[in-house]
Amino acid sequence: MKFGKAYKYHGLGNDFVLFDSIKSKKLIRPKDAVSICDRHYGVGADGVLTLLPSKVADFYMHIYNSDGSVAEMCGNGIRCAVKHFVDNYKINSKTIRVETKKGVQTCEYFLKNREVNYVLVNMGSPVLQPDKIPVNSKGNRLKIRMGKESISGFAVSMGNPHFVTFGKYSEKDVYRWGPYIEKHSFFPNHTNVEFARMISRKEILLYVWERGVGVTLACGSGSCATVVAGVKEGLISPNEFIKVRLPGGDLYVKYDTETDQVYMKGPARRVFGIEF
Repeated sequence: MKFGKAYKYHGLGNDFVLFDSIKSKKLIRPKDAVSICDRHYGVGADGVLTLLPSKVADFYMHIYNSDGSVAEMCGNGIRCAVKHFVDNYKINSKTIRVETKKGVQTCEYFLKNREVNYVLVNMGSPVLQPDKIPVNSKGNRLKIRMGKESISGFAVSMGNPHFVTFGKYSEKDVYRWGPYIEKHSFFPNHTNVEFARMISRKEILLYVWERGVGVTLACGSGSCATVVAGVKEGLISPNEFIKVRLPGGDLYVKYDTETDQVYMKGPARRVFGIEF
């Protein structure tokens, strides 16, 4: 199958192959996404983004995880998609509206050397109702057991499900607990898993096990979910930007509790273009 031209982007090392199908309206198959994301036999990526036409926004962003499953939302991916759209089309507005499976997200971009450097995304309201996350529990606070050990955390959705746990975690814990929690019976649609270590009320060190992907260098929606969980647990200051330190770099997230909106700010970079 001929795929045509595509592009490699990353947001803090969370990398994607991007297809611009706004004109062609073509979407690759899930198995093709798996092949493309293979780091040994393909291009190598955490996921595949496809820009498609939208009747309610500037464009629609379709997301494949590296295992071929479809994601509802991707914080790092949306910044890459906005960068591609603004850098390649004649845009007069400073705000871009992106349709996703979660809904329409409003983004503001900032230029450097006539290219998009940073993107501020209104990620919308967090979902806290257990049945809408969804999670098989009557509350958000969960305890998950593995053998004789247990781990406690907070369930929240940013359009995609997350389980956030706070403690003195290392990367070893991510590989050990991540795949187990992702597919735990608590989560009918599986879940992303965030392992957060508090530096202060305004700074977090974060490791992420991403649903359908594994360990990633960064996760935008996971960073947002972590800040929301931290505010709800009384660990993080609300209504101001929190520094989230990820292996791939830093994101800045604010949970405005007065409007119940979450804002994420971070970079997006184009790596190269490719013809399949």
